[in-house]
Amino acid sequence: WLVILFLGLLGTASAQITFFEGTFEDAVAKAKKEKKYLFIDFYADWCGPCKRLAKDVFTLEAVGNYFNEKFVSIQIDAENPANRQVVKQNKVRSYPTLAFFDADGKLLSRTEGALDCTAFIKLAKVVTGEEMSFEEIYTKFKSSKNDLVLMQQLLLGAPAYVSTLENMEQAKWIARIEKFFK
Repeated sequence: WLVILFLGLLGTASAQITFFEGTFEDAVAKAKKEKKYLFIDFYADWCGPCKRLAKDVFTLEAVGNYFNEKFVSIQIDAENPANRQVVKQNKVRSYPTLAFFDADGKLLSRTEGALDCTAFIKLAKVVTGEEMSFEEIYTKFKSSKNDLVLMQQLLLGAPAYVSTLENMEQAKWIARIEKFFK
């Protein structure tokens, strides 16, 4: 009976993201050694969306399975003075900030705010090249404007994509998208 209970607990423990304990530099070295991408969750202890993401998304089996296979994941307390340099380097302005890097530590993607499971895994799959990015969908749609599947992907992805951009970039993308539907 204890063996069954123990195996059940092991199954539960492996069903979530396993976060690396160490520094940013150590995490980059581990990602490089394991030929994986690097995922960083920049959080603050008082941040409600950070806590919700940690409790409701990072613990899901689908998320854990995907991230543990493809990424070295690390959580960084963005308000800890020891992390000041990596926070500044990655322009963390709000919490949570989710950042994805290649194995050499080059930033590939970052987003601010909590995501649901589907959006979080989609973002990771764009980073790994398993799904098209919003820009790729847009480029493909420009050459085949009658493709209703691409149009739907573009329309569904636009609000989330545009919300991650700075003000000037937001205005440019909104104008581009509106131009297609006038």
